Amino acid sequence: MKRPLDLTDNKSKSPTPTIEDYLGIIYTLHRDGEEVYGARLAELLNVSAPTVTVTLQRMVRDEWIVLDEEKKIHFTNSGLAAASTIIRRHMLTEWMLSKILKLPWSEIHEEADRIEHTISGDVEKSLQETLDDPTHCPHGNPMPGSESYSDSWRPISAFHEKDQIIIRRIHEFLESDHELMKYLENHHALPGSLATIIEVLPFNKTIKLKISDQTVILGFDVASNIFVEPITKE
Repeated sequence: MKRPLDLTDNKSKSPTPTIEDYLGIIYTLHRDGEEVYGARLAELLNVSAPTVTVTLQRMVRDEWIVLDEEKKIHFTNSGLAAASTIIRRHMLTEWMLSKILKLPWSEIHEEADRIEHTISGDVEKSLQETLDDPTHCPHGNPMPGSESYSDSWRPISAFHEKDQIIIRRIHEFLESDHELMKYLENHHALPGSLATIIEVLPFNKTIKLKISDQTVILGFDVASNIFVEPITKE
């Protein structure tokens, strides 16, 4: 990740909910080692390229980001700090909804999206203490500052038939697909679940898993965004 520029004059400013959404996605892309351009944001946010351009101009003006000569997006220090806070509050909100309010796992991401913009610093701190300072969200994605613990996990698509694996992480970009999340929940394809790869079918780009007594079929695109670790054979 490119080192953020030391622009901190906007400490007194707070990003709007729209800007927070952009900061969160940019953070996730940077974390995954992806170079970030406006076109990629338009794709992920499902908005037009002109809309993204106008929003990025506002973000540059307010010193959350800078654009280099190739139009790649980089954080300023204050932008990185704001993005880290946004991600952390979202994940803490997911834990609150899951552990305290007992909402279904497949629903907590969407609910957290509605609530996270209203979480104050005091509430964030209280949640962090109450939830015992988690290192990841309920879907297994790392909290800001805890990324290294998931470095060894690989996507399901990197494994082969008969491999035994433990599901560890459902990538953030899958969380917005409510039907997919319900499917994963109903078939116990959750972080911590043990699975065996039954079949890999390149001709229709699917992978079949066995989890407990259930068969789970995933497309390659989904399987490449579910991260696991192998079960070591004695």
